[in-house]
Amino acid sequence: MALHPEAAALLARSHRLGSDPRNTNYAGGNASAKGAAPDPVTGDDVELMWVKGSGGDLGTLTAEGLAVLRLDRLRALRSVYAGVEREDEMVAAFDYCLHGKGGAAPSIDTAMHGLVDAPHVDHLHPDSGIALACAADGEKLTADCFGAKVAWVPWRRPGFQLGLDIAAVKDANPEAIGCVLGGHGITAWGETSQECEDNALHIIRTAEAFLAERGRPEPFGPVLDGYEPLPRAERRARAAALAPHLRALASKDRPQVGHFDDSGAVLDFLARTEHPRLAALGTSCPDHFLRTKVRPLVLDLPPTAEAALAVERLGRLHAAYREEYAAYYARHAEPGSPPMRGADPAIVLIPGVGMFSFGKDKQTARVAGEFYLNAINVMRGAEAVSSYAPIEESEKFRIEYWALEEAKLRRMPRPKPLATRVALVTGAGSGIGRAIARRLVAEGACAVVADLDAKSGAAVAEELGGPDRAVAVTVDVTSEEQVAAAFDAAALAFGGVDLVVNNAGISISKPLEETTVRDWDLQHAVMARGSFLVSREAARVMRAQGFGGDLVYIASKNAVFAGPNNVAYSAAKADQAHQVRLLAAELGDDGIRVNGVNPDGVVRGSGIFAGGWGAQRAATYGIEEEKLGEFYARRTLLKREVLPEHVANAVFALTGGDLTHTTGLHIPVDAGVAGAFLR
Repeated sequence: MALHPEAAALLARSHRLGSDPRNTNYAGGNASAKGAAPDPVTGDDVELMWVKGSGGDLGTLTAEGLAVLRLDRLRALRSVYAGVEREDEMVAAFDYCLHGKGGAAPSIDTAMHGLVDAPHVDHLHPDSGIALACAADGEKLTADCFGAKVAWVPWRRPGFQLGLDIAAVKDANPEAIGCVLGGHGITAWGETSQECEDNALHIIRTAEAFLAERGRPEPFGPVLDGYEPLPRAERRARAAALAPHLRALASKDRPQVGHFDDSGAVLDFLARTEHPRLAALGTSCPDHFLRTKVRPLVLDLPPTAEAALAVERLGRLHAAYREEYAAYYARHAEPGSPPMRGADPAIVLIPGVGMFSFGKDKQTARVAGEFYLNAINVMRGAEAVSSYAPIEESEKFRIEYWALEEAKLRRMPRPKPLATRVALVTGAGSGIGRAIARRLVAEGACAVVADLDAKSGAAVAEELGGPDRAVAVTVDVTSEEQVAAAFDAAALAFGGVDLVVNNAGISISKPLEETTVRDWDLQHAVMARGSFLVSREAARVMRAQGFGGDLVYIASKNAVFAGPNNVAYSAAKADQAHQVRLLAAELGDDGIRVNGVNPDGVVRGSGIFAGGWGAQRAATYGIEEEKLGEFYARRTLLKREVLPEHVANAVFALTGGDLTHTTGLHIPVDAGVAGAFLR
């Protein structure tokens, strides 16, 4: 069915507005259009409204993300509205105004769009507009900036009454093209879609110019001596060292994934004298503090302080933060309030280093950081022309612990088994490693695709969904420095590491007398030394996080089965197999489980077999190389060929949550080789 022209124009407008972060934040704001369409029952034209549904994002909005409502029924709700005390009941009433199947679930802002007497309405959260909305004298500044063209609406929680307020302001100000909503954002309207968009952009750009022209220099105050940003390499090393400790703090109530931002705006804010005062005031726009919590945790030490001192101080600040958050909840909670969701910070600010943000997944963590960057921009604008004056703490609580917000959280799908877990897989650019990374990401994990081949690693990371799900690191596992750098990259990308798979390997298949010392050393350097270096670094990170973890070795049937012409490879695999037992015994007290998988005959999709190993083994057995997979399958008890995905299945079985009390185990994935049965 063809999309209504007004709805199509609304989508195009939404995409243009939502693609520019100066206009609104991710998933913030909404837009609507009104128009006539036939009633599916009577065939008569009825007035409809298309509006962005709950939880959507303007920049990526689709037709399925629009709620479609009967305008006459929506406006008729005025007669049953019982006042702000019964505000929340109105959202449920929107369902009775839907047209046909109704599309997406209507959002809390639906009333704003329906009650305002204009064919097109945009509600946005631009930093410039919120700066005026959160200034101590925002009403006067709005008049100074726009004159009669833009009205002022005092703070009111989003909902039906706010829609009535804006409708009344529009009626009382016929010259106005929109309004600034105190503590919130802006709303614009127009007779056509283009006029509405033009009006919204006029408000945003005019506010930007006003702040730039009227703003005083250094709105955050002078630079605080000793709090200047560290040089890039130094601050990133410091961030990587702190990240696992910070993730531990942010995950006290529930596991979190991290994100790091050391952009210039963040570093400048943290270098200025006023940052402690402003950070303590918290964010203001409802979208901001729903993502960032009521305020951030701020380290009160210069970046040159000893790392151990910083970690110790952060621990004490975190304990105080949790006490203060619990007190905040107790001050404002009512008998019907949802239970406290957790007292850990979502944003941690480290002067001279940057900002860490945390969430249930990478996207949530990243977006939380983006929202705090919005808040910094808002504070800068407000302080430049006035003083930053966010809404009252009690109002923030009403938004954060709103019954409607709680209902939205409860509608979220159940987390996947590996949600919040960060996996680093070596040799993940192809073959078994690629299959393992794919399975772990499919089960909810974030993945660090570690491979010597930068191009293949990057391709796999992109295939897995890009930076919100996977990042690539180029690493030679024989290099102590490169292994450490890979874990640092994981810490900066996701906050730490929980699950490590030692999969990187090479294979040299030669008779004893033809095996050189170089062959032996190279084979052991990659697999025995490489696994040791990776596991040692993994243990360091996991211990810093303090919530255990998983180490999985992809060993081999050859670790326990003696075959011809394979001394270097099989001896290295035996070394790996015993590392599993040794580390399981050593790391158990830290909650780190160490297990192994013993594959055999993984020919199809295997980088090792494609790299010459297949030809060598085929020659050993006197068969054609293309028949090698069939040969391995025929000699098994199950007569089945083993694929990379079967190895990945075993890794998930060990780490997916059902084998929580298993460590020191090797799982054969060889279709049944009696000679390799473990004893």
